[in-house]
Amino acid sequence: AFSIPFSVLCALIFMYFSGLTVNVLTLGGIALAIGMLVDNSIVVLENIYRLRGRGIPPARAAVQGAKQITGAVVASTLTTVCVFLPAIFTSGLVSQLLVPFALTIAYVLAASLLVALTLVPTVSMYMFKHMKPAKPGWFEHVRDAYGNSLEFFLRHKALPLLVAVGLLAFSVVGVFSMGINMMPSMSSKTIVAQVTMPEGTDKETACATADQVVDAVLDVDGVDVVGAMDGNAMLSVMSSAAGSTGYDKSFNHFTLYVQLDDTEVLTSASSSDEMSSMMGSGLSITLKGPDQQTLLDMSQDVMDIVGKVDGYENIDNGMEDAANELQLNIDRNKLAEKGVTVAQLYQALSSQIKTEATSADITVNNTSVSVTIVDETDPVTKANLLDREITAGDTTFKLSDVATVTTGKASTSISHENSERTMTVTADVKDGENNALLSRELQEKLDDYDVPDGCTLEFGGELDNISTMLRQMGLMAALGLVLIYLVMVAQFQSLLSPFIVLLTVPLAFTGGFLALLLAGQQLDILSLMGFLVLMGTVVNNGIVFVDYVNQLRRGGLDKRDALVATGVTRMRPILMTALTTILSMLPLVLSQDVGGTMQRGMALVVVGGMAYATFMTLYIVPIMYDILYRKVPKEIDLGDENIDDDPGDAAAYLQERAARLAREAAEAPEVSITPAAPEVPGTTGTPGALPPTA
Repeated sequence: AFSIPFSVLCALIFMYFSGLTVNVLTLGGIALAIGMLVDNSIVVLENIYRLRGRGIPPARAAVQGAKQITGAVVASTLTTVCVFLPAIFTSGLVSQLLVPFALTIAYVLAASLLVALTLVPTVSMYMFKHMKPAKPGWFEHVRDAYGNSLEFFLRHKALPLLVAVGLLAFSVVGVFSMGINMMPSMSSKTIVAQVTMPEGTDKETACATADQVVDAVLDVDGVDVVGAMDGNAMLSVMSSAAGSTGYDKSFNHFTLYVQLDDTEVLTSASSSDEMSSMMGSGLSITLKGPDQQTLLDMSQDVMDIVGKVDGYENIDNGMEDAANELQLNIDRNKLAEKGVTVAQLYQALSSQIKTEATSADITVNNTSVSVTIVDETDPVTKANLLDREITAGDTTFKLSDVATVTTGKASTSISHENSERTMTVTADVKDGENNALLSRELQEKLDDYDVPDGCTLEFGGELDNISTMLRQMGLMAALGLVLIYLVMVAQFQSLLSPFIVLLTVPLAFTGGFLALLLAGQQLDILSLMGFLVLMGTVVNNGIVFVDYVNQLRRGGLDKRDALVATGVTRMRPILMTALTTILSMLPLVLSQDVGGTMQRGMALVVVGGMAYATFMTLYIVPIMYDILYRKVPKEIDLGDENIDDDPGDAAAYLQERAARLAREAAEAPEVSITPAAPEVPGTTGTPGALPPTA
């Protein structure tokens, strides 16, 4: 706790010099990192505490405790930073959301590492100066129970592995049935309502009517408090702010502020209309083709297909307000034979079919009015259009000689993309439905649709943003895994040890998916960010575990003994670091305000992933180490390092644990057993005694 303010202060200094501003995203990064920034301090402090408990002098315990664990905590911090480092390569909305968040976490963790390796050993030297060895308590019994269970599972590896694989498969299946949103839905406890009354309503009538509306709203179940503000008061505030005192008093409008009680929550899909429009909402399918009529026919087919998917409504292709039109299809070869260009034909035809002309402006009551004269004596129809004679230069011919006429729709605008005509089919998603899930069913139906030659269709809007988000987050995760692996290779000086640690990542993802499924949450960009957080944090415990196993095996301990000794020795810091992260996320899980509900998905992923992966790390990592790691790891450069005989410490612990269990068994009350069966003839010894082999 003492290291938290110093770490946050250092992080704020880093943010200031890097130009990051304090906003919702950076504050969210700090809030998330609060639980992680004490991890380094916990690991260092626990190691110093353990050495001090062996009777090592305070100064030496502080120096050697920090020195012994420096490699592991540096690697752990770098792995977390490496997960967020690829955020600088993202673009668009993903970049806007991730980069400030990622840089904030990187700064906080760098500050926490600095504090853990400098301030914590210094302070602990004075705090542990008069420390007395702690007497065995309840935690020692828990630790012994874990040691016994670990020994059992090391002999029977199939059971925990089958459970881990089964839960992973279950969570993967659940993910495919889980909806995906671009942004999480947010909840609030306040509703704003507008009340409009007839013009000229006097103050008394308006206030009485407003009181009746307030009383009616208060009678609704779930409403706690209702406040009302009349339009006159609002105008007064605005006028005062503008420095003006002259405004027309009005009692035609009232604004009601309805506060819900704890039993009700108002949920909306996005935080604002601006955010919704920026991300896109609902269904959007872009059609591309060679001509307008083909696109129109294709859009009608697509609208019919979308209408078959229950969950979409208000299906539209933007042509509802389009007018009927006559489309003139000119045969350019025939026109060229007559020595006339398309421009000449258009000029001659335009003068014949033009029915409107603007006369000179006239002034009526000091107002200028533009008058348009419309000639309706000779309307253009499909029948008489081709009979018109065209004169261009010295050539005269009927329009039917060089052209044909078809009917169609005249769109209000013509859209092009890369020189191709486009048309967009849109639809709204019904309340309670998920666009990503509906699009899967729609895609299956569109796969059976025979797209006209030269035409294409593709999803846009929200679905395109979701696809881009998943692609960029996937690339971030892949690059982050590579960087994590390289950092651990440098730490362990081995290619196999990092692979064992990376096995904790799918375990953490399993816990995160299970938490989302149990809470009924859907995937979104913030919950995916939670999985990135897990990638960088769950490997930390694995690094601490494997690093210590390697130390003990280099010291001469047998592999099984080294695994059990590491488990019981590192159990306390592993649980403490996990609990700090989990407890720091619980307020976001339980929060009901807008900011909390926005980040609930991320918090659920972190809490579920850390809780599940921590317990599985205590079993799966040693089991996989026992399966895969057969040779004793080699230390490339030992130098003159002195770690105060840690392998001997672990061996001493194993002996002490065995002695304590034997002592407790000896102190247990004796039970006398009198055999009920008669003595078997020919046997010797005490009646009821077990054979020596038993």
